[in-house]
Amino acid sequence: MPNDVTMQALLAAFNDPEHASRYGDGPHRFIPGFADLHRMTAILLAERAPEDAGILVLGAGGGLELRTLADAHPGWTFVGVDPAAAMLDEARRVLGRDAARVTFHEGYIDDAPKGPFDAATCLLTLHFLDAAERTRTLRELQRRLKPGAPFVAAHYSFPQGDGERALWLSRYGAFALAAGADPQQVEKMCAGVGAHLPMLDPGQDEAILREAGFSDVALFYAAFTWRGWVGYA
Repeated sequence: MPNDVTMQALLAAFNDPEHASRYGDGPHRFIPGFADLHRMTAILLAERAPEDAGILVLGAGGGLELRTLADAHPGWTFVGVDPAAAMLDEARRVLGRDAARVTFHEGYIDDAPKGPFDAATCLLTLHFLDAAERTRTLRELQRRLKPGAPFVAAHYSFPQGDGERALWLSRYGAFALAAGADPQQVEKMCAGVGAHLPMLDPGQDEAILREAGFSDVALFYAAFTWRGWVGYA
């Protein structure tokens, strides 16, 4: 996991209301196919989740995936968990009247209800955790799902070998620049990602999902430094 100073800085940033209000502008510039990732997530969950499903969303701050899932499936209800109160407030704003379909919890996986849930997501979140905490978090999440329930995860995950890490981070930055991101922000993001986040390569991430109890784990999304998987409890 990032050190305590780094984690405090991250939480302080996400708890800044001004930062939270701008959050929705960033992912589209830094994550190739960001909106499509959310649409694919909705499709994958719906393969097994019923029309009246209860969905656990870990890392729900900002509300962007909740917005897509709520629009796609009017009968679904959600539990949204996030440690940053300002980001949860932003999710409520983004959702508008649909916020009534979400029960929000400020905290981490241990603060989530026991369920069991029909499906779950964890998008753009697990890269903040080291391998041990990532495994523990996923185990706790898996325990909250009904047998066979689908789970979708997506986060930074790219080759970490000699020279590979720097190459993929340069591509990450190049995409953001091509998408219109501010050059100073791109430089700051690349430096921060490279220095402070406990990155794993895709093979390690997939192995952790299996170790946490998910079966039939399959890659469905790959976009420069980002990977997404679907698995089943």
